[in-house]
Amino acid sequence: MQTIRIKPPSSGKDGGPGQDPGRGLFPLLAGAAVVVAGVGAFLALNGTDSPLRGPFTLFFLLAAPASALGASLRGLEPFARTVVSVAGAIAIDLLIAQGMLAVHRWSVTGGIVVVTVISAVALLLIPVRRQRHRTARRRA
Repeated sequence: MQTIRIKPPSSGKDGGPGQDPGRGLFPLLAGAAVVVAGVGAFLALNGTDSPLRGPFTLFFLLAAPASALGASLRGLEPFARTVVSVAGAIAIDLLIAQGMLAVHRWSVTGGIVVVTVISAVALLLIPVRRQRHRTARRRA
């Protein structure tokens, strides 16, 4: 008969699921942020009169471009990436508002749509740029 021995982990933790209570917190917070931003965009586009419309829409206007910029700035440290992406999101929002005012086409729904389109295009260009960089590296 053979005896199977189980060695205890050297660090005191086995690294299995459920061991670190803060481990699954980031995905949960990211999902909540996406839901809040989506609700904000939905409320603004529908014109629903709700006390949550203003804060949720403002969160969307900051979070959508900030996440697009943050995803493209992978080389920076987390704190610097957060600061640069939030500052860039504010700059993008202000440039969109200034452009819409300059051409006399200001509207809330138009601003939400333009911010959404610019953020989506920026997010979609990231994999294209990375693929192009990989292809150029393979050729060299």
